[in-house]
Amino acid sequence: MSSRPRRAVRRALTASLSAASLLALAACGGGSTPATGSTQAAAPDSPGLTAAREALAKYSERPTAIPVTQPVGKKIPKGKEIDFILCGVQSCKDLADFFTEAAEELGWEVKQIATQGTPESVQAAYEQALRDKPDAVVASGFPRAVYAKQLARLKAAEIPVIQSNADDLLGDGISLLKNGPDDVGVQGEMLASWVVSNSEAKANTVYFDLPAYTILKPVKDSFAAKYKKWCDGCGLDNVDVPITAVGKDMPDRVVSYLRSHPKVTHVVFSLGLLNVGVPTALKTAGITGKHIVVNVGDAQNYQYIQSGLTDGAMALNSHETAWLQADALARHFTGQPMDVDQQAVLPNMLVTKDNLPSADGDFPIVEDYQEQFKALWGLS
Repeated sequence: MSSRPRRAVRRALTASLSAASLLALAACGGGSTPATGSTQAAAPDSPGLTAAREALAKYSERPTAIPVTQPVGKKIPKGKEIDFILCGVQSCKDLADFFTEAAEELGWEVKQIATQGTPESVQAAYEQALRDKPDAVVASGFPRAVYAKQLARLKAAEIPVIQSNADDLLGDGISLLKNGPDDVGVQGEMLASWVVSNSEAKANTVYFDLPAYTILKPVKDSFAAKYKKWCDGCGLDNVDVPITAVGKDMPDRVVSYLRSHPKVTHVVFSLGLLNVGVPTALKTAGITGKHIVVNVGDAQNYQYIQSGLTDGAMALNSHETAWLQADALARHFTGQPMDVDQQAVLPNMLVTKDNLPSADGDFPIVEDYQEQFKALWGLS
């Protein structure tokens, strides 16, 4: 397990953010969708409840293996220089730090380039990378529309660009894309499996979402699809939250909603950061009996879970993503394609108080992921 000091991680797109992919680069939405219907009790052995419980059992298991098993098989050159472009939130800094750890094992040097998450600062960071002429560029959270001109020049210079936790497509300058739109839908299924199982298919749920972060749309869609399939007749309300509410009046918004919708039993947040401050606000308001689960957990939410203030969280794979990015570059620098890394399915995990690995901070999903990657690199 990583020996890095623990800190209060704020995940965002990532990436996924992660998130790292959590940048307000698209128009913010608002409003809500009325509930689909009144809550109805399901038979204990209903097909939907049975399917949800089976899915939850699968997602609650802690993976023990990294998703790549093929050794690099060649001597990995040292001395490579990598520019890592940050996205302006803590989750991206964490991803960059995890990547830097992997790079140090391989004898590479990483230059982290800060941004404020604005299009102008992102473009300036890519301009800096063009001036640096590194062996590769790694970034997280930015759709290519923001840096299209710089990406074209990097492609012309044959400098690979690796992305994660971004609403984008592989190719045309992007050599590797992890936790993209095709990958994150499973997160919604994980959340739905917990809500339906916890409620015994009797939930009345509100889903708070940040439509500005378009990478989260597949999560929302997947949650709704599985929830309706497994919890027939259960109420579901979707509430869009503007980016300006994050870190400000989000707890007040939740309290106000639950006061006006007292029959709601379960609260789902598309990002863990939306839940920060909410448990305290609910306690102060005298609102009890609500069950909370979040997508993309962070240190604060893991502490909530340990204390019984939040029920569950989808734990993202930032450690494994960062080291897989290094693995892909190791193959590239030895003249091999990155296909095994692109095709690899990164691990995810649904954590509750019963299976929470740690509440001290961000934790790897695969406990000994570092040793497993180093074995592929011929370092152990």
